[in-house]
Amino acid sequence: MKIGNIEFGKYPLFLAPMEDVTDPAFRLACKNFGADMVYSEFISADALIRSVERTEKKLTISEAERPVAIQLYGREPEPIAEAAQKAAEAGPDIIDLNFGCPVKKVAGKGGGAGLLKDIPKLLEIIKAVVKAVNIPVTVKTRLGWDDSNKIITTLAEHIQDCGAQALAIHGRTRAQMYTGEADWTLIGEVKSNPRIHIPIIGNGDVTTATRAKECFEQYNVDAVMIGRGSIGRPWIFEEMKHYLETGEELNKKPFEYYLNILKQCIEKNIEWLDERRGITHSRRHLAASPLFKGIDNFKQTRIAMLRAETKDELFEILDGIKDKYEMI
Repeated sequence: MKIGNIEFGKYPLFLAPMEDVTDPAFRLACKNFGADMVYSEFISADALIRSVERTEKKLTISEAERPVAIQLYGREPEPIAEAAQKAAEAGPDIIDLNFGCPVKKVAGKGGGAGLLKDIPKLLEIIKAVVKAVNIPVTVKTRLGWDDSNKIITTLAEHIQDCGAQALAIHGRTRAQMYTGEADWTLIGEVKSNPRIHIPIIGNGDVTTATRAKECFEQYNVDAVMIGRGSIGRPWIFEEMKHYLETGEELNKKPFEYYLNILKQCIEKNIEWLDERRGITHSRRHLAASPLFKGIDNFKQTRIAMLRAETKDELFEILDGIKDKYEMI
């Protein structure tokens, strides 16, 4: 499978773009565990062309995480095209366009999945960005706005015709948000369409190695994108890669091994931002990580962990969890 000139091997696994999740530290951790491509947090085109410092910070990428995509969202073709040119200067391998974010502050204002209600403008945006940059442009979207408007099978052809070089599909409508189960049947229909020749990337509810393999085999997608299942668990890519290549589950490592991975991500976020913001930014991973599930009487420790404001305070709590875990 190829996107532009980027070659991917068998069973490519991509890290989905996620706000407040796919920061440089987490992307690099996922890359080190086998992610074939990683994506930035989604970036507001309007904020980028206004040179908002916090937004420009999201353009930070490193050679070690390649291939890497910068994802943009917005409402109008010209600002997004201008933002794409600015993003391209940061040196990503791909510019990805977000037509799938369902949250009200984005979709409700006509961005992200909101453009599923204005297909002509959605297609205009793709054309404008393809024309504006000299690197591959890809698209991420959903099945449609709601159950009565699942338009992805026809929309995919139009997206391809506008010059997008790959299409990632989340198997939910905007109305579903993140509830219910992802429906992969329409993703499979898009892939089986003989007129579609660009790579189709499936996304939604892939949280185990066995499910990743099922998605490749049942729906014939070119790649599988891992989103929420990776939060606080960058090693999921190693587990999936091992199963896809051998058909066997990867043996679990000691608790301290995984805890150290999370601590390294926290340290890198502190270096990237500062102590206060780095810790705040890392809380999403600590809150969602499956590493702490099943530990008895963990509620108060969890609250303390998520309230810690300094690295020393946070690491003392984490080391205390490790010591308690090893005594079990």
